[in-house]
Amino acid sequence: MTMSFDELLDRAEALVARGGRTILGIVGAPASGKTTLAWSLANALGNRATVVGMDGFHLAQVELRRLGRAERKGAPDTFDAHGYVHLLRRIKTGRETVYAPEFRREIEEPIAGAVPVPPDVPLVITEGNYLLVDEEPWAAVRGLLDQAWFVAPDEHDRIERLVTRHRRYGRSLVEARQRALGSDQRNADLIAPTAARADLVLEHLPLANFAI
Repeated sequence: MTMSFDELLDRAEALVARGGRTILGIVGAPASGKTTLAWSLANALGNRATVVGMDGFHLAQVELRRLGRAERKGAPDTFDAHGYVHLLRRIKTGRETVYAPEFRREIEEPIAGAVPVPPDVPLVITEGNYLLVDEEPWAAVRGLLDQAWFVAPDEHDRIERLVTRHRRYGRSLVEARQRALGSDQRNADLIAPTAARADLVLEHLPLANFAI
């Protein structure tokens, strides 16, 4: 499905209008545009929305090395998935300010307590790769989302954006392509079938027109 940003914003506005606390999940493979979409919606909604990224639950590099998973960083078992589910449950109740972690790409590490979610914010937008995976502990996430949108852009465009991202953070062109077509692509292949659990599948996003 192709939708304009204004149409997507109208859908987000409808979630805000429900009253109480609602959670919108935006899902997709690496460099699909999910983070851009999440922040564009949040910026447009102002103090009525905030973004909590799944990537804040990356395990620290020291722990990945201890587990022997550092070379597979980004795979489902390189996240604290139980912690993410627990955080979403706290967010869902909306009774208190919840502090979520944030992933900082410039240091490749999560930072605890970096994202405040006050109880008076009606819409929390959470974005990440594995929100619709139907295996424990990830399977619990879907039931906590009021809506889930899956971003599925053209694969060539997505991979090129991913290569550009890797180069931006210091990898050579060869290293960037190896990562994008190696472990990143294995994760993308895992994510693709989970689109069937989404309320909305977005195949074309005019990312250049989004305001972030």
